[in-house]
Amino acid sequence: MNIILLGPPGAGKGTQARKLVDERNMVQLSTGDMLRAARTSGTEMGKQVAAVMDRGDLVTDEIVIGLIREQLEADTGAGGYIFDGFPRTLAQADALGRLLVDMGENLDCVIEMQVDDEALVARITARATCKDCGEVYNDNTKPIPADGNCTNCGSRQIERRADDNEESLKTRLMAYYKQTSPLVGYYYAKGDLKSIDGLASMDEVATSIATALG
Repeated sequence: MNIILLGPPGAGKGTQARKLVDERNMVQLSTGDMLRAARTSGTEMGKQVAAVMDRGDLVTDEIVIGLIREQLEADTGAGGYIFDGFPRTLAQADALGRLLVDMGENLDCVIEMQVDDEALVARITARATCKDCGEVYNDNTKPIPADGNCTNCGSRQIERRADDNEESLKTRLMAYYKQTSPLVGYYYAKGDLKSIDGLASMDEVATSIATALG
């Protein structure tokens, strides 16, 4: 099963993707992770990525699609793929669709995690994340342990992102609505979209996703 998780920054896509990886043996294809790995890989594709990033330029859609193709070719036998951070635009959605057809794969479902902006800002400004394993904490619902150790991996590298503040988040939300929100209509028209409440509890969101996936 191949799916896309859609939603603004802070909607909880990464958290839910990790649960799907654990529970369904899916592979999370995170654009950011792939680019960082490629940059240090020494492969021809990696050299292209490093050159672009070292210039401070944006990596082209063609390069990202190339990285995704490499992952699809390498991770045979997985329980499916979760596309995280891609596509972000209509052009990228078209490119991903063509790639999946070329690879003999299907896009089974697009999950839109709907959120209220004001509630999202309140959630994200209270957020902290374990740098080592990605476990997420929240001042209101899941405070950082008193001893400072991550409950998942034991690391003491629990940090707040520098851009997890109201001003930065509103800028990121504006970019999302301009570039990525049109994908909601795009996938709805294709009959692939299922929308859930992204501001419910972590377990409730996971249950909603499981129901949507069947």
